[in-house]
Amino acid sequence: MNQKKKSDVAVLLDYAGSHKGLTFLGLALSAVSMLLSMAPYICIWLAARDLIAVAPDWTQAQSVAQYGWLAFGFAVAGIFLYFAGLMCTHLAAFRTAANIRKQGVARVMKAPLGFFDSNASGLIRGRLDAAAADTETLLAHNLADIVGTITLFIAMLVMMFVFDWRMGAACLLAAVISIAAMFSMMGGKNARIMAEYQAAQDRITKAGTEYVRGILVVKIFQQTVYSFKAFQQAIEDYSNKSEYYQANVCRIPQSINLTFTEGAFVFLVPAALFLAPGVLASGDFAGFVTNFAFYAVFSAIISTALAKIMFAASGMMLASTALGRINQVMCAPELKKPEHPQKPRDGRVEFEDVSFTYNGAETPALSHVSFTVEPGRTVALVGPSGGGKTTAASLIPRFWDVTSGMVKVGGADVRQIDPHVLMEQIAFVFQNSRLFKASILENVRASRPNATRGEVRAALMAAQCGDILEKLPKGIDTQLGPEGTYLSGGEQQRIALARAILKDAPIVVLDEATAFADPENEALIQKAFTTLTKGRTVIMIAHRLSTVVGADKILVLEGGRVVEQGSHRELVETGGLYARMWADYNQSVQWKITSEEEAK
Repeated sequence: MNQKKKSDVAVLLDYAGSHKGLTFLGLALSAVSMLLSMAPYICIWLAARDLIAVAPDWTQAQSVAQYGWLAFGFAVAGIFLYFAGLMCTHLAAFRTAANIRKQGVARVMKAPLGFFDSNASGLIRGRLDAAAADTETLLAHNLADIVGTITLFIAMLVMMFVFDWRMGAACLLAAVISIAAMFSMMGGKNARIMAEYQAAQDRITKAGTEYVRGILVVKIFQQTVYSFKAFQQAIEDYSNKSEYYQANVCRIPQSINLTFTEGAFVFLVPAALFLAPGVLASGDFAGFVTNFAFYAVFSAIISTALAKIMFAASGMMLASTALGRINQVMCAPELKKPEHPQKPRDGRVEFEDVSFTYNGAETPALSHVSFTVEPGRTVALVGPSGGGKTTAASLIPRFWDVTSGMVKVGGADVRQIDPHVLMEQIAFVFQNSRLFKASILENVRASRPNATRGEVRAALMAAQCGDILEKLPKGIDTQLGPEGTYLSGGEQQRIALARAILKDAPIVVLDEATAFADPENEALIQKAFTTLTKGRTVIMIAHRLSTVVGADKILVLEGGRVVEQGSHRELVETGGLYARMWADYNQSVQWKITSEEEAK
């Protein structure tokens, strides 16, 4: 038997946890408050009935003051219960939004690191933050309004047909037209348009975040117009979707909705004129006037109730699309943990007939790659851009899992090693290392949280960071980032090296670690490498071939395949791709700017 699919509201309430009961309590209080809010209108009708019955001697109406106080009491009680209900729904909504964010973060924490290549941090944040905010509005306000309005409408239907069903039908006609207009605006195919609008909002969030974060690089390379193009396209797409939804979807239905809800009283006039001859003939003119007065006052509720329905329906639609965006995060791939985890014996790294294809790609990034890195040895991966160097290195710590073949660390398939144990075996130094907005101590200690201050300082010294600490007034406790100190790219790279040294992992992956360093910082980084790589298995990715000359083995990758391997001397003597790359590199090193006279 197929399991019945949960409604969006039920799914959202599951995130509320123990606070789900507060939501139901708030909805109940909202429903009761709506009923109490109708009582003053009945009191007004009773007072009007008594006044009309004794007209023109108003002094004989003894119960008018009593009805007035009752109306006041019901109004105050209704407001009190409504606010009490909102307090309950808000508490539940805040907890729900918080749980969505917590569970979303917990989910992406379990995702393989390769997931973040195709899902930028700005996009994930937009999905969780903005979507959680949309659901918060639904649960805190819209849901209470929906329940209260449904209760109000049921009571209205009863009230409309209690006194004079013909005038009640006239008032109800306005409500029917308004609801039909709202459904045409928000239901059916227009729900898909709203989903497209939300997707455009996601794209503008992602493009905006990436553009702001890349302003430094954009300005340096004078790529302002080119780099703004993607952001501009996202803005224009969002603007077009917004304008289309307002002009083509909302304009006419909303105009009809407002016209009939605000003018519900207009329907009473022709109804009264139609009924007047019969009333005059029956002689019950006073009762007719009393009922007309009641419906004239009561018609004001229709506008308020329908407005709540419109905003509540909009909230439901937003929450539905928001839930879809939340599910994109909650359905992020999870790094599978082995049922019977194995432990690596040493720092050996083995690739056995490994092939890998990225999701959505037609050609493999790696194809039948096999090689071994013995413990304590250094292997360099070189080759043309797009050859698969970074992909190969990323498979070792399971940024992705291989499509076929096997990657082993210490004799164990990486898929059979507990992810936490695997990460303890590998230290990374990327070409663009990121530091946290925290102290230098906390940044370095991130690789080994239980390290002492002395161990952190020793790692910093080994990473040639002594000059950095000397120039900072608070030394190791200096805060980095906003409201703190900013370091140069080379200095950041040395702090990242200290982090890797402190980790003391048996395997080290270096991905263009000196790419953005100036000559002075590069010399210091090379000294730090001596400490970092001593006695460890090293996989080095480099375009600057001078840095790999001393490697124990060099693998040349092209088109996802290992086309050559050997030592530097062996590969140069072979005269293949590596030899041509080495010749080109030497030519680029010897290049210099000459004057016109020297050129002659």
